Amino acid sequence: MIYAWIAVLLFAAMLVYFRIADRYNIIDKPNERSSHTQVTIRGGGIVFYLGVLAWFIWSGGGYPYFFAGLTLIMFISFLDDMLTLSNRLRISVHLIAVLLLFAEVQLFDFAWYVIPIALILVIGTINAYNFMDGINGITAMYSFAVLLLLWLVNWDVGFIDDRLLYCTTIANGVFAFFNFRGRAKCFAGDVGSVGMSFILIFATLNLILATGNFVYMMFFAVYGVDSVLTIIHRLFRRENIFKAHRTHLYQYLANEGGGDKLFISYCYGLLQVGVGLLVFRLADYSAATQIWGSIGVLVGLGMMYIGVKGYVLKRHIKNFSTS
Repeated sequence: MIYAWIAVLLFAAMLVYFRIADRYNIIDKPNERSSHTQVTIRGGGIVFYLGVLAWFIWSGGGYPYFFAGLTLIMFISFLDDMLTLSNRLRISVHLIAVLLLFAEVQLFDFAWYVIPIALILVIGTINAYNFMDGINGITAMYSFAVLLLLWLVNWDVGFIDDRLLYCTTIANGVFAFFNFRGRAKCFAGDVGSVGMSFILIFATLNLILATGNFVYMMFFAVYGVDSVLTIIHRLFRRENIFKAHRTHLYQYLANEGGGDKLFISYCYGLLQVGVGLLVFRLADYSAATQIWGSIGVLVGLGMMYIGVKGYVLKRHIKNFSTS
């Protein structure tokens, strides 16, 4: 019953936020880099924080460093959605938030070199999750996929308070109600994509540390391959990788390929679930098998990325030349 009340409260909070966003012009206007054509409310991902807040109160203040880090990173991201802050300020706050996350999972108890490696991986994952938020439904569907995988493992391992996963899933469901549609009522914004990635990374780190299996990093494999190969593609074309663009595979599929955005988002989530099921099998084997298995999955995803993207580009060029 309490989950039903949380869902009702989060739904009502979203409706209130829409009125606030409309009044204070917290909107996303389409431009040449956008995959949407209508002015849309930005920052709907604030509901993710409200979902975790509900859990935090319910749990009596569980995981305080994690919650403090989430509060910091979502606050600065929300400000960035409204004001466009300097990169130095935003990155500094992100760094503090991630260090608080590390304190929560007691990562500082490990060798000193673990911290810089973890910082690179975590901050890279946060940025990848943010950059991948470019069409309706993709953040919601991919987050559902990772949350499902985490929940399935937690059923056996018990590495995290399952109420946190449930509350986050409810919040994601409320967001999906307004975002997973042809004309979205709202976008997640940086506050949503950055916040959700922070939550999922925290849960995944807990899982890795509880089991000693780094293979669970593959819960972010689909986003990771798309992000890394897109950067390589842009470097090959001598583009500024720090400038806004729409050259991810999902963007080519939606824009140049003319695909249905919601179907593409659904497929990204479904593909990650498929990878996650393979990860479950790999986790039962030796570390060497996990490494080679993960490499095989990544290579397979990479080949799929290159093949599909090449096909879409060739088809687009052909259609353009004959029009």
